[in-house]
Amino acid sequence: MKRRQLMGYAGAGLVTTLATTLGSNLQADAQSSGLSVQWLGHTCFLFTGSGTKIIVNPFRAVGCTAKYRPPKVAANLVLISSQLLDEGAVDGLPGNPKLIYEPGVYEFQGIKFQGVAIDHDRKGGKQFGSNTAWSWKQGGINILHLGGAAAPISIEQKILMGRPDVLFIPVGGSAKAYNAQEAKQAIEVLNPKLIVPTHYRTQAADEATCEITPLDDFLNLMQGVTVRRSNGDTIALSPGKLPENGTIQVLSYKF
Repeated sequence: MKRRQLMGYAGAGLVTTLATTLGSNLQADAQSSGLSVQWLGHTCFLFTGSGTKIIVNPFRAVGCTAKYRPPKVAANLVLISSQLLDEGAVDGLPGNPKLIYEPGVYEFQGIKFQGVAIDHDRKGGKQFGSNTAWSWKQGGINILHLGGAAAPISIEQKILMGRPDVLFIPVGGSAKAYNAQEAKQAIEVLNPKLIVPTHYRTQAADEATCEITPLDDFLNLMQGVTVRRSNGDTIALSPGKLPENGTIQVLSYKF
């Protein structure tokens, strides 16, 4: 597959794109140095490792994200799963990070990314269009962030996604993303080592407009699976210290 070079500057919005050849500037050994993952609310995370900061799915604080702090953190690269406000609000980000927002194969600062298209609803994409799931390796960790996936994972999609070390998966349902049962089925297909649930109801939600369900609905369905609960919003991951079989990692958000 030809590597796509369609990238944009987040500060310039989604219309301006940059076609360029991005070189590999990092040494291979930097890829095995570990990874820091910070939860910024909803499906938004900051990944720091291999000398690069990557933010996925910055949001606008409204609806289910109403009481989260806007994720205005500095990053080198922004990945978004769609242009919906809960996972594609890039206008408030500081600096001028690069932006990738379409499925395809990319390279940035020595890291290769695979964007995989999957429906954002249960109606063949007719309601909310396509969602991009992002797969990449950073700090020696294979990451798969499903964004707002709402459709079952096909064999072709699974091949592109690979087996993730860490899977970020929506579990709270609504018309735009997996509910608990659908998330469980996707986990069985992907067989990740570590599962980080996303897209669930917290005290950030506007009660009148948020339709997603709490995390406990998913955890109750996953009886028998080990659950780790962090006291903070950040975890450090090392390639040689990951669980072998589907442990769930829950991060905490400090309101």
